[in-house]
Amino acid sequence: METLRWIADERLLYGLLGGLSTTYLLIIIAISIILLWRGADWMIEGVVVFAERTGLPKIVIGATIVSLGTTTPEAFVSVMAAWMGNPGLALGNGVGSIIADTALIFGITCILSRVPVDRYILNRTGIVQVGVATLLVAISLIAWGTMPGQPVLDRWVGGLFLVLLAAYLYLTYFWSQKRSILETAHELPERGESASAVKSLFMIMGGLFLVITGARMLVPSSVEIAGRIGVPEDIIAATLVALGTSLPELVTAIAAVRKGHPEITVGNIVGADVLNCLFVIGASAVTRPLVISANFFTFHFPAMLIVLFSFRAFIVINKDGWFKKWQGVWLLGIYVGYIILQYVMNI
Repeated sequence: METLRWIADERLLYGLLGGLSTTYLLIIIAISIILLWRGADWMIEGVVVFAERTGLPKIVIGATIVSLGTTTPEAFVSVMAAWMGNPGLALGNGVGSIIADTALIFGITCILSRVPVDRYILNRTGIVQVGVATLLVAISLIAWGTMPGQPVLDRWVGGLFLVLLAAYLYLTYFWSQKRSILETAHELPERGESASAVKSLFMIMGGLFLVITGARMLVPSSVEIAGRIGVPEDIIAATLVALGTSLPELVTAIAAVRKGHPEITVGNIVGADVLNCLFVIGASAVTRPLVISANFFTFHFPAMLIVLFSFRAFIVINKDGWFKKWQGVWLLGIYVGYIILQYVMNI
């Protein structure tokens, strides 16, 4: 149990790093960056090979295997935080990650690369993405209107979300299999044993481990150094800490763009959004009911819905099958405004 506390409790981790010299912290930052980039490269290479060997679309693998890997640490930290008496962290972590994944990461991806619109998958998983977030807001509003005192997401809500998570994973697999049947004319390239599906899975899992480990050490080390050189705490919170939870998705997106596979990023972002709602928030609510602060109704929930419905609208209007750079600029602008308002309004 003490080991779990060291992994999940931010205070213990920051306390450990706070006792190190600046030189050691800089070394940790350098090693973390190497782990992030090397891990992201391995992961993308593994996804491409796995898609070729199994016939599953890369966007589907991004929406399932990759997104499960990048959101599981967030779910674990949120569940442990709720269990140790800080359930408020879980809701903020889940909602904030949805906003960062879609507005920041997908926005940057659209600006840097030509991103295809896979209508078959996005007209299915994309609707789930918007639907579960809308369901979260609707249940929260009902709780706000019916509960005396401060509203909470009860354990039954967490249980419902976990059931919906299982249904989503099954439907994603079913949709991918149906699409594969529709594309039977497509011949898969022959690969040697060195590029087997098993090896590619090891590459994906190993890459995920390096990315998560690098992110887990990079953000606290950077926060500690920023504090030592006099950067105000609220600026640190609104930038480094806010970015930290979505760092695995960000480096995965950049690696996918560099290697010419932006569809992996689309799948990862859509899948991560669904999992942040159903998995992170759902598992945390089962552990302990989540208190819904007033600023979620006035700030965080509206920002999340604006981002997700913008993304959904772009899928509908892009009849030529490609996302546009201006759409990336729009989403990135929303994220920048979201961060600035948090600082100005001290949310």
